[in-house]
Amino acid sequence: MKLHNDQTGSASHHLVLGIEFGSTRIKAVLIDENHLPVVSGSYEWENQLVDGIWTYSLESVWAGLQDCYAQLSKAYYQEFHAPLVRVEAIGLSAMMHGYMAFNEKGELLTPFRTWRNTTTGPAAEQLSQLFRFNIPQRWSIAHLYQAILNQEPHVKDINYLTTLAGYVHWKLTGNKVLGIGDASGMFPIDSVGCNYDQAMMQQFNDLIDQRHYPWRLGKILPQVLVAGEDAGSLTAEGAQLLDPSGQLQAGIPFCPPEGDAGTGMVATDCVAVRTCNISAGTSVFAMAVLEGSLSRQYEVIDMVTTPSGKPVAMVHANNCTSDINAWAGLFKEFAEITGHAIDNDTLYATLFTSALSGDSDCGGLMSYNYYSGEPITHLEKGVPLFIHAPDSHFTLANFMRTHLFSALGTLKMGMDILFIRERVKVDKVLGHGGFFKTRETGARIMAAAINSPVSVMETAGEGGAWGIAILAAYLVRKDKSQALESYLLNQVFIHTKSYTVQPNATDVAGFTNFMEQYKIGLPIEEMAAQILS
Repeated sequence: MKLHNDQTGSASHHLVLGIEFGSTRIKAVLIDENHLPVVSGSYEWENQLVDGIWTYSLESVWAGLQDCYAQLSKAYYQEFHAPLVRVEAIGLSAMMHGYMAFNEKGELLTPFRTWRNTTTGPAAEQLSQLFRFNIPQRWSIAHLYQAILNQEPHVKDINYLTTLAGYVHWKLTGNKVLGIGDASGMFPIDSVGCNYDQAMMQQFNDLIDQRHYPWRLGKILPQVLVAGEDAGSLTAEGAQLLDPSGQLQAGIPFCPPEGDAGTGMVATDCVAVRTCNISAGTSVFAMAVLEGSLSRQYEVIDMVTTPSGKPVAMVHANNCTSDINAWAGLFKEFAEITGHAIDNDTLYATLFTSALSGDSDCGGLMSYNYYSGEPITHLEKGVPLFIHAPDSHFTLANFMRTHLFSALGTLKMGMDILFIRERVKVDKVLGHGGFFKTRETGARIMAAAINSPVSVMETAGEGGAWGIAILAAYLVRKDKSQALESYLLNQVFIHTKSYTVQPNATDVAGFTNFMEQYKIGLPIEEMAAQILS
């Protein structure tokens, strides 16, 4: 793509910047007038288990963001032979949920507690009963109430509670706001009023009233914004934080910061009713945009929203591809030792494709991919586990098929509630994330798991950074009062191609048999986690 430079020698006025903090990578991307990626930058990072808490340090947040942006800026200079000084708009996205509590001075009161922690069981259970609304353990309100139950001394000093996306946005713009999709993972949302549910908020305030904290919940949460609303502009201090070189100019408009669920919906054109997208990477979650309400509350179904506020039923599993990645790393190490080094793309394509020739039910092999606890299966802790009987059909194809099946095992248990028990209707299911990177394999395994056609767009690999860049473009490029669904359909995905995989009857039957054994073996995983931890 060739852009024309303006009078300053920069083509960047015509580009939009999207940045997403994923669980293993921070990525930044610039998109053009056709919403196509132009240049990108990335930074690899990992959460740390510190004193029993999964966390990222604030130092790593800023070091990662600045390194990622520097790579993007360098790529831009190489492409356009001019410094990156300004863009049309910016959007920030990050992993949803978790707990970032700050005092009046803006100081972090306790290390960032990410979505991956499963230490809030009592709080989540009590709040779910109080609200008659499912509150998952990873939600911010569950973390807050658990801190209250634990009588943690920092609670009285809370002045602001937000998510990772909300925190970075606050530091870059000065605005304490949050996109409605990300906000729906902090506290229940009223989709009619597009704000926190006021009745539930009053219930929570009444619940903690006798503790005499100097704050009320509504005063410490971010302001809720929907897609297309102004979320502030880059301040001079924010520009220096993002780009310490001093080249980036202040004053650039921001769209509301969103969570990775919302950007996944946007990246797959799944914000309209009767659409469903499945994001499969470090964690895996499926989101179906509902026509109406579910018949009742389910512990394994989360109610969140699209970036425009429509109700969404989400099935979320903490663990997906981490164990697959670990085994792939082992195979790569072996290849290098034998003098046959292999690149990652070839490695994953070879391993994933081999799974298609395995026995439909994995030949008696079984694995559990639990690097952390898993609320859906009521496990507070987890350890990766691979087991097989002496007479099992132990082949590479079955080994890889087992790990691909296992990556979706927990998700399958929640999806059966939506599609079978609740009879939720969807017109399309779109997949994206690393699980779908190898053409056909990921989609075929997913289609077997949910017994439904699965489509993957040619843009599926772009991910959340692209999704939030689109939301930033929507902020500045939409027609007056144009709905997000219309913008995506007519401006973004109008020419996008995709491929669809139909469920194979043999695969579906094999996955069903695998799941029977998967459920029977869960006590083994529970015992292993207890012993090894």
